[in-house]
Amino acid sequence: MSAEILAFPSGASPDPSGASSDPGPEAADAGLPGAAPVLVGCSHGTSDLTGRDVIRALLDDVRAARPDLDVREAFVDVQQPEVADVVTSVVAPSAATDDPAGSVADGARPGDAVVVPLLLSGGFHVSVDVAAAVEDRGPGTGRAAAGSPLGPDPRLADLLAERLAEAGVRPDDAVVVAAAGSSRPGAARDVEELAARLRERVPQPVTVGYGAMATPSVPDAVAAARADLAPGGRVVVAAYLLAPGFFYDRVLEAGGDVVTAPLAPDPRLTAIVLDRYTAAAATLAPPR
Repeated sequence: MSAEILAFPSGASPDPSGASSDPGPEAADAGLPGAAPVLVGCSHGTSDLTGRDVIRALLDDVRAARPDLDVREAFVDVQQPEVADVVTSVVAPSAATDDPAGSVADGARPGDAVVVPLLLSGGFHVSVDVAAAVEDRGPGTGRAAAGSPLGPDPRLADLLAERLAEAGVRPDDAVVVAAAGSSRPGAARDVEELAARLRERVPQPVTVGYGAMATPSVPDAVAAARADLAPGGRVVVAAYLLAPGFFYDRVLEAGGDVVTAPLAPDPRLTAIVLDRYTAAAATLAPPR
């Protein structure tokens, strides 16, 4: 059965009320004198060109909301540069040798970095790849910290409910939340927490399926939901994914009647990224 594919929502400029352009005391304390730590937005990486554009648009929205920040892109798989290399480029002594004009900067020292995982749950890439990327590199280097993944977060449940409304979900439909999946149990708990919040926002039954490394699979979850459908009902798959790519393609093939668009870009995602950044940057602040 082919799924109806919803058009991707157009990007929107971040809501100034959701993400202030004021760098705040935490950012000032946590970085170089007068400068905030570099924000490294770390996504999984994809060979899908549209998916790459969507993630880049999310980081562009972060830059627009916080023009004072140096925002850089990094990946844990598929694309370059790798997250550890980007962090090293910020915190290593060589990062302070030259200013943008190419001359030695007076009194310069390595910078600090905060990695914000552009991932929706705390799976392998967060606990291993990102954690390794922010390890102390020894004397003379800057500091680095990792933020929490974007989910679970009540704003993501709001966003997913909105995507379902855009898809025209009906009272007799069943909803399957489709997540990427991970071998780490904590990732599944994060997704289940998101699903519980979604149940508070929509009247339809909500179950969960995973693209890989966890059960049930999305096709199995879709089949189970279809077996319990009321007459005339449909299975609507809520794509709990940031952008198109490998997992979204698998979701489209999972047998649902309707598949929602991925989550990004959206001003709420911009605000969550900046919240994760601010919380992690505060951990870099020197003792008072």
